[in-house]
Amino acid sequence: MTEMAPTLTSAVVPDPDRTRKRTRAAAPGKTRGRTPDRTLGQTLGHVVVVNIFFAPYSYGGATVVAEQVAQALQRNHATRVTAISVVNRPDIFPYSVMKVERDGIQNYLINLPHGRDYAEHYSNPRVTEIVSGLLDSLQPDLLHAHCIQEIGAGILSMAKRRGLPVVLSVHDFWWICERQFMIRPSQRYCAQDPVKIENCAGCVDNLPRARLRLEALRAEAAQVDLMTFPSAFARDLTARSGITAARQEIWENGVPLPGDGFFAAQAARRARDKRLVFGFVGGPSQIKGWPLIKSAFEAIGRDDFAGYLVDGSMDGSWWGGEDISRMKGDWQIYPRFKQDEMDAFYAEIDVLLFLSQWKETFGLSIREAMGRGIRVIQTDSGGTTEFDGADRSEMLQIGDGPKKLQRKLEKLLAAPYQPPQPRAVTSYADQARRFVELVTPLL
Repeated sequence: MTEMAPTLTSAVVPDPDRTRKRTRAAAPGKTRGRTPDRTLGQTLGHVVVVNIFFAPYSYGGATVVAEQVAQALQRNHATRVTAISVVNRPDIFPYSVMKVERDGIQNYLINLPHGRDYAEHYSNPRVTEIVSGLLDSLQPDLLHAHCIQEIGAGILSMAKRRGLPVVLSVHDFWWICERQFMIRPSQRYCAQDPVKIENCAGCVDNLPRARLRLEALRAEAAQVDLMTFPSAFARDLTARSGITAARQEIWENGVPLPGDGFFAAQAARRARDKRLVFGFVGGPSQIKGWPLIKSAFEAIGRDDFAGYLVDGSMDGSWWGGEDISRMKGDWQIYPRFKQDEMDAFYAEIDVLLFLSQWKETFGLSIREAMGRGIRVIQTDSGGTTEFDGADRSEMLQIGDGPKKLQRKLEKLLAAPYQPPQPRAVTSYADQARRFVELVTPLL
């Protein structure tokens, strides 16, 4: 891994000589950054990726996907990738730009000030102007927007005015829900389908401005060339709720495949300790099913098993206020791990607990576990169920009480454990390859 120290640049403003609308033809002798002898489907030239976070300042599953696909495009498809993301640092001038680099990808970070108003969180003209100036300098062949909350959707229409192909990859429900995840203040799933803004009065502070937000986002999204979703569930709910584009595709997320030594390490651990080991990565929140898990393991009538609770927080604070002493079994806190440390965690568990109490767009950890021969106990939770061989009749329903989970656990513990065979799952290389197939017609 290579990383360059941050350098501050001046706030970027458009060059008046370079703001003309882009044309499809390149000037004589120019290739607009694209390799002259490119082969169809192998390279996308120069892609600018926009996401709220990006390495070295990473957080969240969508950011991991954006980073890993970008690296796979560079590595396997001769594509140059540049990132644009944001930070919020009081020690740096507002709207100044800092450039960092990791693994050959330069990342331009726009410093957002505190105290921005409501509308600037979904459409910020200052940020749009800065991104426009960066595009003047970078001259990419494609803009790929991921999670652009805080950055603002104004960058989409700005890029289209320049004649730049635009791909929008939706990872959550920010486009149809002011609260981003369709979770009510009570920490219960909203369950609207479709989402109708007039039904959101109980969740938002100001319904008229929430309506304006939705109308603005709907207009911006309609301008993109391609909108992708990680699951049919996410695509269909978003479309039924009024956010659509001319072309919409399912673009399944990839996950890291097990490394060469994973299965040997897994077998050695299972030979060393015959106990069944459970794992939970969701954190101590109601919406991720923690109260359900805690209650079921407190009530179960045996303790011949073990478990790990992953602390995914940046500062190790997730589990500090939780009393797990009454849970049966040998439970330990497992520290936050990076992508390249994933195998070490999964080698220690036999069963992943995924008891989400809301319908998610995808389930990264479910795919990670299935690809490693680890059983999953899960809820019927939206896009998390869209994998080959899914048996939804065996899944818990959102809202089921701890007794149903307890019965599943007791049944599993009562019989000799038969680990499932590893399933074929999409890798980041597969995901990047599919992206090239989807996007090539736009270039």
